[in-house]
Amino acid sequence: MILACVVEPIKSKIWRRTILIGAGILLLLLYIVVVFTKTKITKGPAAQEVINSKRNKVIEAKRGDVLAVDGRKLACSIAEYTIYMDPCADGLTDETFNSNIAQLSTQLAGFFKDKSAEQYRREISEARVKKRRHISLTPKGRHLSLYEKDQVKSFAILNRGANRGGYIEEERGARSRPFKILASRTVGDLFADKEKGGRVGIEQSFDEELRGVNGVGNLINVGGRWLERIETPAENGLDVHTTIDVDIQDVAEHSLMQQLKKFDAEYGVALLMEVKTGAVRAIVNLHRSSEGKYSEEYYNYAVGNLSEPGSTFKLATVMALLEDGYVLPEDTINTFKGTYKFYNCEMKDSNKEGHGLITVAEGFEVSSNIAFSRLAMKYYKDNPQRFVDRLRTFGLCDSLCLDVKGEQSTDMKDYGESTWSGTTLPWMSIGYEVRLTPMQLLTFYNAVANGGVMMRPMLVQSLDRNGAPVKTFRPKVLRSSIASSSTIRKVKEMLKGVVEKGTAKNISNTPYKIAGKTGTAQIARGKGGYGGDNSPKDYLASFAGFFPADKPMYTCVVMVSGPKYNFYGNVVAGSVFKDIADRVYAAEYKRGHFDEEPRVEKSDAMPYSKGGRREYTDKVLRDIRVPHNNPDNTTDWVSTKAENSSVSVSSKPIVAGIMPDVRGMGAADAVNILESSGLRVRLNGFGHIRTQSIAPNERVVKGMTVALDLGY
Repeated sequence: MILACVVEPIKSKIWRRTILIGAGILLLLLYIVVVFTKTKITKGPAAQEVINSKRNKVIEAKRGDVLAVDGRKLACSIAEYTIYMDPCADGLTDETFNSNIAQLSTQLAGFFKDKSAEQYRREISEARVKKRRHISLTPKGRHLSLYEKDQVKSFAILNRGANRGGYIEEERGARSRPFKILASRTVGDLFADKEKGGRVGIEQSFDEELRGVNGVGNLINVGGRWLERIETPAENGLDVHTTIDVDIQDVAEHSLMQQLKKFDAEYGVALLMEVKTGAVRAIVNLHRSSEGKYSEEYYNYAVGNLSEPGSTFKLATVMALLEDGYVLPEDTINTFKGTYKFYNCEMKDSNKEGHGLITVAEGFEVSSNIAFSRLAMKYYKDNPQRFVDRLRTFGLCDSLCLDVKGEQSTDMKDYGESTWSGTTLPWMSIGYEVRLTPMQLLTFYNAVANGGVMMRPMLVQSLDRNGAPVKTFRPKVLRSSIASSSTIRKVKEMLKGVVEKGTAKNISNTPYKIAGKTGTAQIARGKGGYGGDNSPKDYLASFAGFFPADKPMYTCVVMVSGPKYNFYGNVVAGSVFKDIADRVYAAEYKRGHFDEEPRVEKSDAMPYSKGGRREYTDKVLRDIRVPHNNPDNTTDWVSTKAENSSVSVSSKPIVAGIMPDVRGMGAADAVNILESSGLRVRLNGFGHIRTQSIAPNERVVKGMTVALDLGY
């Protein structure tokens, strides 16, 4: 009886607890149903409107990079942002909004400077009242960098995030050229409407590979939070790995720029090709604007501009005469006293007194117009087409199948055409009435340097994904032999003679031998022709050749159009050729590719050198026997200063969070240091770093942008 009295209260207590737990579960289920119903019914229309407006959001594929031969970026995609706000975000209370909207409006007005603070306050407040949930805070046409985006994200209200502050950001890819002007016309750019893709250059020719495939996703608002759901992921574009050497390109561009400025020329081209492979290591196209400044933005003269080459074409003429068995280098020709008439047209030599009786080789060395025009008329007058056909066997009219669009076909007449006249043959033999592009001339000279094997000019070596080649482009032979080995051997000796004792003696003072040909051609200007005795004449000064002459590694062509103060190819173009060749030779010597030791010019002052890595700077100065102090090994980077009898080398410490001093360094090293510190870099000009927008030793944070001005 007592036991029953004890058990009954315990059962009753368990039952009550069971009822309470069940009731709690029912209440929880009821709450979930209410919340779900509220979301679907109360907020359904507004939420559905947002979903519909953002459905099938494009997830942009990252456009591939255009890379230099060593992997440095010539063009790359950087992130840009557009900032939006949802003033009706669920977590954004009236109290928070009303107490902070004035501060936010002031911050936006001060940052963007496109509207007053009152305009911002009014527009955002009206959007909140009208339940507009996606308003742009970024001015139309403007996009923010990562650093700018983070600044805006820190503003009042927005710094509370998406749910409690309504902050929304959209990222897009933008195009940047870290080396600015360098090879920019060949690298190319994009249309303003990015959907059109590449506009010119490699960006255009490899647009499909670079652009990748966009993905698809949804941007939805769930419980006041903006969520992105990916349906189809984006496939990023491939990187285009070019053959361009940034260091050689820099030297070629600087040397040509200085020469164009010196002679106030219209435009200039400089090209450097690797003999065995046809790989183009430098391609410069500089044009003078109406303001007198030179840039690469105008036109790719190297591949698209046809011009009469002048005396550099005499190589083709003498090869035709040799190949057809008409002459030998030691045969003689009378050039008289510097003038000779063909029908009613007078041919002149640059030497007004004339060269008299000279050998074919001597005529080539002194670039006698009369010698080669007379030889052409003597042997081809009765069959001019044979001369033209022989020129075509040299590949002068072949398509080069370039990696960039815009290649023009050689303009070479056939006998019997309406424009052929009695003077066409003699004038064609010295580089008139025939038009080539600089790239075609380069390819021809490179074939001679390569023992007669004509290589296709190669600007792209591979398509890469994540640093690994997906598709590789191999060197391609266009013609296995443009002429007999005997002819090639003879003209190589004649090209060496031009530099050793002919018109290009001014560039012969080198520790290696150069083979090449000068050219000075008058430029025809439409109906005005070449200019009469009393009218101004425009000239194209050029030099084409290769080095080292005995074991050619590189072929180079330089053309300068419209120089005002001098027009001879040896002076205007030859000196640029020598600058490029000297730099390339020095680099190749350090790699052990040459036997000769580079010559060090004697001077009262030591040579200028850029700052850089400690071990590289020390090695270079030791290799070229320049006295210098040994920098300590506590830092990886050093700066240099040329003094009267030595080069002073000092340590350049790099400290995290502190802006380093990169003045005096090359662009590549400076960018390496700054980007490793988490900073973004904007380059202007070329050469070494002259100024930096953030002073040395100032505190910096990741994402900040540093502007570097370069010069010499």
